[in-house]
Amino acid sequence: MKDHKIKLGLMGMGTVGTGVIRLVGGHQEDLFKQTGVEVEIGRILVQDRNKERLISVASDLITDDPYRLLHDPDIDVIVEVMGGIEPAKSYILEALEQGKHVVTANKDLMALHGAELLKKAAEKNCDLFYEASVAGGIPILRALVEGFSSDRITKIMGIVNGTTNYILTKMSQEGASYEDVLKEAQSLGYAEADPTSDVEGLDAARKMAILSTLGFHVGMNLDEVSCKGISQVTQEDILYGQRLGYTLKLIGIAKRDDDLIEVSVQPTMLKNSHPLASVNGVFNAVYVYGEAVGETMFYGPGAGELPTATAVVSDLVTVVKNMKLGVNGRGMVAPYKEKKLKSDDEVWAKYFLRLIVEDKSGVLAQLTTKMAEEKVSLEQVIQHPTKDGKDKAELIMITHLSSKKSISHILNELEQLEFVSEIKSVYRVEGSE
Repeated sequence: MKDHKIKLGLMGMGTVGTGVIRLVGGHQEDLFKQTGVEVEIGRILVQDRNKERLISVASDLITDDPYRLLHDPDIDVIVEVMGGIEPAKSYILEALEQGKHVVTANKDLMALHGAELLKKAAEKNCDLFYEASVAGGIPILRALVEGFSSDRITKIMGIVNGTTNYILTKMSQEGASYEDVLKEAQSLGYAEADPTSDVEGLDAARKMAILSTLGFHVGMNLDEVSCKGISQVTQEDILYGQRLGYTLKLIGIAKRDDDLIEVSVQPTMLKNSHPLASVNGVFNAVYVYGEAVGETMFYGPGAGELPTATAVVSDLVTVVKNMKLGVNGRGMVAPYKEKKLKSDDEVWAKYFLRLIVEDKSGVLAQLTTKMAEEKVSLEQVIQHPTKDGKDKAELIMITHLSSKKSISHILNELEQLEFVSEIKSVYRVEGSE
């Protein structure tokens, strides 16, 4: 490799791209001490060259022609922070074809096409790193690949979407409605004008696909992640959870029992004593269980200009060090284990059930009989009259460990019972073992 200077081709000059420019420009001495070479930005790809920017850069660095980066022999590393699937995928494939190393923050792309891109990188002996694609500034991907390389991970559980965590935190702490907090999050820039990807759990599902692929060494596809968002969460759900000692969070869970795997994203009742229950606001946290090390937690900002840019530049430093050692293309281990997904009767958890039932004697006894037929038992039960007081009661139950299949059967049975007016909510329960 060149001993004097490494040049970057930066694709995208939005929030994260601006952060990368600030860090590379402002940390020159640190970068040189860590890598032994100078690192500089050689070209920046933008959509509109005339757009006003948050940071001033030399005009001759800016281009709207991607091939001025991809086919420039002086550019060693492509940093992609554009987002989206296309044209980012095509640009990365072309960069690898040209023998350029790639650092990306693109979770959507890596969740959907990561296996293809990593295969191409291996073929070309190029690095393809994507630490910034999950949990912003938290170095969770490197921890999974390197820190746990001598351990076997059994469970990854985390809050990996700051928008939904902000919404649920405000609902829990201030008693605000989902609709009001969502509007506030949009006004503060925490949520997009179309918040679907965040609030319906899709963003978190992409990240859990990436985490489970690395943690369990299997190629997890996005459509194999069971996904449910927070748009139906109500204040009543949160308040009843609090009375029983739980905090409601959108939790991603990847769990391995022997060789069987389950991956999901869903609103979850977390026991207040669990460390993730106290992760509030826009912060992210990932809890990792290893057979040898036990329980570890990684906590920090999940998004933002400098936290995400820090992860990008950290990957960049690794690429440059690998160039000096001549070991590019060996950093990320491709999935090598057979993927065996759990069926619904192999997914076990506790559940929070909230029902509207007739307020008369014998109802609870009939319910528990129905549940016993499916081998589901109850750990906690509370009952309250409904607000309208029309001979109805709210019944809130926490089950013991039950299979997902049994709970589905129970819910179908309950819908047929005359004394059950409505099934208000069903949530998984974690942290109470």
